[in-house]
Amino acid sequence: MIYFYIYLAIISLIAIIITISDKRRARRHKYRIRESVLLLFSALGGSIAMFFTMLIIRHKTNHIKFMLGIPLIIIAQLAAFFVVWGFING
Repeated sequence: MIYFYIYLAIISLIAIIITISDKRRARRHKYRIRESVLLLFSALGGSIAMFFTMLIIRHKTNHIKFMLGIPLIIIAQLAAFFVVWGFING
């Protein structure tokens, strides 16, 4: 289980870094990080960290794809976690 927590910490840190990086690139009119990459890191486990980072730095908060999509990813991840947890402890 410790490896799972380490994985989540690393993927969450990466999600935070790329979200902040994309915000900086947007302000400087530089090449942006693709939305698909942001959503991929969210789906890989960085969804909670990315969602709160977006709210804090006010990045992509007007995009329904992110403000609805990431919470849906969080719900799906929590459901999957509880299903797996039930099999392990059931």
